[in-house]
Amino acid sequence: MKLKPLGDKIVIKMAEAEETTKSGIVLAGSAKEKPQFAFVIEAGPGGRDEKGNLVPMEVKVGDKVITSKYSGTEIKIDGEEYVVVRQNDILCIVE
Repeated sequence: MKLKPLGDKIVIKMAEAEETTKSGIVLAGSAKEKPQFAFVIEAGPGGRDEKGNLVPMEVKVGDKVITSKYSGTEIKIDGEEYVVVRQNDILCIVE
């Protein structure tokens, strides 16, 4: 199944949470912090400003991004977990 986001929505796949700390301690599932790094899977055409002008997307498919903590709507499709966020929930692109 293919997802096609509308407006300024972006479908992202969150990066995996760290399993161990830098010192080598293995973390339990509940102790893992929710990752903020994600990869853009699909992006909508862009949103509209208050005058109705198209505001193009600043991210593209394949970009690695950092998102606001706990933002977006989590969905599960064909066994894969994705998050749908608005463009303004993307804090930056990692280069």
